[in-house]
Amino acid sequence: MLQARDERTLLRCGTAGAVLFVAAFLIIGSVRAGYDPLRHPVSSLSIGSFGWTQAVNFCISGVLVTSFAFGVRSVLLRLGGDWWIPGLVIAVGVGLIGAGFFTTDPINGYPPGAEEVTTATGVLHQLFSAGVFLGLPAASWMLGRLFWATEHPWWAGYCFLTAVAFLAGFVLAALGFGGMPDFQPYAGLYQRITLGIGFGWLLLISLFLRSARFSRAFNVRTRTS
Repeated sequence: MLQARDERTLLRCGTAGAVLFVAAFLIIGSVRAGYDPLRHPVSSLSIGSFGWTQAVNFCISGVLVTSFAFGVRSVLLRLGGDWWIPGLVIAVGVGLIGAGFFTTDPINGYPPGAEEVTTATGVLHQLFSAGVFLGLPAASWMLGRLFWATEHPWWAGYCFLTAVAFLAGFVLAALGFGGMPDFQPYAGLYQRITLGIGFGWLLLISLFLRSARFSRAFNVRTRTS
């Protein structure tokens, strides 16, 4: 069992990781020449001479989210939880790290003039990204079940809604990146909304799990040793 100070530090990593990831890709995307945030995916920011900035964002955010998962595990141990929820959060963190190490292939016209071919590196990027886009809604749904079982319907409803909205946004983005004309011009926007939903959930959960309100609501005893 972690000491209370260590647990809170790990939970703060969730806040930092969520804020850093979203803020960084919004800033980087707003200043990248030839890049259209409405059309192009976040991963495309890793392509090119300044792609290292987004790659670093992926990796640092992934380390923070992975660290957060161990704080979640410590909290859930006291609630009788298991490894499923923190394991899914770890999948998100590892997915971010892998996405940082393996650059995606050109897609949807970015970089301008680049040939859109499939490479082994691009495939690995997609595989690691699956950990993010599947792990986040799964973790949200599982935590919603825990909140529902412990008779906290508001938080349960928020988690369930997050999972459904995230998956819906993911489908819209996938249709756009898959080349469907009606969705392609706004595929990047759909993806950003989806990521905002998912990482917003991470942010709020990380704040809630270390709040006094959470301790009172779940009768979680604060450890001093």
